[in-house]
Amino acid sequence: MNFDRVRENLLKIRESLVIALDVIRTHKMRSFLTLLGIIIGVMAIIGMQSLIEGLQKDMARQMEMLGSNVFQVQKYPAIHEHGREDKYRNRKDITLMEARAIEKYGTSVTNVSPQVVHYGVTVKFGGDKTSPTQPLAGAVPAFFPNNGYSVREGRAITDLDVQNVQMVAVIGQDLVDELFPFRNPLGENILVDGRRYQVIGILDKMGQRFGQSQDNITIVPLTTLLKYYGKQRSLAITIQVKNSELIEEAKEQIIGILRAVRKVPPGADNDFEIFSSATLINTFNNMTRAIRIGAIVIVSFSLLVAGIGIMNIMLVSISERIREIGIRMAVGANRRDIMYQFLVEAVLLSEVGGIVGILAGVGIGQFVALVSPVPASVPIPWILIGFFFCSLVGLGFGLYPAKRASKLDPIEALRYE
Repeated sequence: MNFDRVRENLLKIRESLVIALDVIRTHKMRSFLTLLGIIIGVMAIIGMQSLIEGLQKDMARQMEMLGSNVFQVQKYPAIHEHGREDKYRNRKDITLMEARAIEKYGTSVTNVSPQVVHYGVTVKFGGDKTSPTQPLAGAVPAFFPNNGYSVREGRAITDLDVQNVQMVAVIGQDLVDELFPFRNPLGENILVDGRRYQVIGILDKMGQRFGQSQDNITIVPLTTLLKYYGKQRSLAITIQVKNSELIEEAKEQIIGILRAVRKVPPGADNDFEIFSSATLINTFNNMTRAIRIGAIVIVSFSLLVAGIGIMNIMLVSISERIREIGIRMAVGANRRDIMYQFLVEAVLLSEVGGIVGILAGVGIGQFVALVSPVPASVPIPWILIGFFFCSLVGLGFGLYPAKRASKLDPIEALRYE
């Protein structure tokens, strides 16, 4: 390897960078306006990717809390298209009989939890009461492990509570903080929509899931909820499998059981939905894929416009520096040196815009995460992709002006005023 040649090239690149930085400093406003398209485009895609990746990681984390060996059966899909509600509304309700059939015939199943959540109740203790928007869950013992809940104090709902339609409740930490700030709620009586329940347990703090607090909940026996809020409603059935490797086999088995119990004709579509954490993550990824593609198209146009701006500003810069080019050629610079100088200047100009856009995009993502429940993440792969494409724009649109500068006649350039 010729080290002298390498050293010479590195010195030339360094000299080109110094000249390029000096030009950018000299024409700050012109450089900023030229790079505005790159800054806005990169800022938009980095900010969007920051929020999408944050949501993906948060969803994966929250799904892990439920466990990879848990899935759910319900009447409606987790996410369905607007305008197709009638299709799902006309399905038969999911019932307790179906949950019992799964318990009886599901050989891969460990816990089966028929459950229902009724929204819009008021919980009261003494002179304090909650807003009339509280969720009330009707549960069986399997509800707690299947949904990631554990009881910190007291006890959970038992089979005896369900069989005897007991007026007992397990409450989350938000209700403890709101209704019992200075006393232990165990053994106390609360009023749920005017009906008296004895507090038998307090849940461990869960935090938020999909932007909603999991600690703002009251859990009562399933039979008790159905007694007071109506039995003619569809249940959800949460199913825990022996291990995650059996989950697909268990899903197929449950589908067969439910089709038989619900008398679904051969060849007809299922009239129920089965989904797991993986299903929700895949659905979310499919929804965001279109957003990503749209953003990439918009950013591509933005970079194209910015590239044209860089090319124009480089051509203007060449016309302003013809005499400088002539002097450099006169003292020994060859055409390749001149071309490198202007090419480095174009690439550096573009990369400065990219860096500003990346920092602004990450900042926007973090700001949104700070003022809202939407999480954000630093999208390292997209930062590298954004920086690469900014360099590519500078290289592609700086090539023509650089070649034009290198082809100037040195004698004519020196005579230029």
